Amino acid sequence: MDSKIIKLLLFFLLPINLYATEFQGSFMQGSFILGKTSPNSKVFVDNTKVRVAKDGYFVFGIGRDRKNNILIKIVNSGKTKIIEKKVFKKKYKIQRIDGLPQKQVTPPKEVYDRIKADNILIGKARSIDSDLTFFKEKFQVPLKKSIITGVYGSQRILNGKPRRPHYGLDFASAEGTPIKAMLDGVVTLAEDDLYFTGGTIIFDHGHGVSTLYMHLKDVDVKIGQKVKQGENIGTVGKTGRSTGPHLDIRLNWFNVKLDPASVLKLN
Repeated sequence: MDSKIIKLLLFFLLPINLYATEFQGSFMQGSFILGKTSPNSKVFVDNTKVRVAKDGYFVFGIGRDRKNNILIKIVNSGKTKIIEKKVFKKKYKIQRIDGLPQKQVTPPKEVYDRIKADNILIGKARSIDSDLTFFKEKFQVPLKKSIITGVYGSQRILNGKPRRPHYGLDFASAEGTPIKAMLDGVVTLAEDDLYFTGGTIIFDHGHGVSTLYMHLKDVDVKIGQKVKQGENIGTVGKTGRSTGPHLDIRLNWFNVKLDPASVLKLN
């Protein structure tokens, strides 16, 4: 083919490539969405600018109760493309737990200050916006041969009183069972005894993505430690507000609580 024709074709094809944007994940309530676009692009999700890695990867999440569509704006070389994605509704389960001690349903007033301090620690860890790019890799299940006893989004009714939705995924397992890191990350919180969550670990995976591990018996990592996927980070416990030995995991994009099942292969 004539070189002039090739150059002409490349000239017209280049702007199209600049707008080539791909998404991984279902646009359903609670989902984790991994995107990839042309390097050096600027990306806005609902008018909020999000980080874009050097290779074009970016990430965002869809809240549990989101109803309206999501608008993604891609800006590159002075040109803008708007992508609108419909958000699909998810059906949530109702979970009833009766016979709990009253202090596990409604905490006594004397622990309110402690709960507030715990929430500040957790909120600070979830707000980190680092340039790490571990989030683009595949997550792995933290416990094998365990039974899932609680799912994301379910409405818990404790002793007959409706409570906030459950935002995690619960794995029942024997106390002391080793827990493995779901993904490479940096430890941003490692506490032995928070009021609600007991032994608690939070990892930063970059771009606002964090994972939380709760109710641990042993916490075997420290803040600032870099951990590889599959490494032991602690053991299953029944600490904090727990009715028995289990691991409760959470997935967040900043303060947006996501369904861990949207990134894990559970079957």
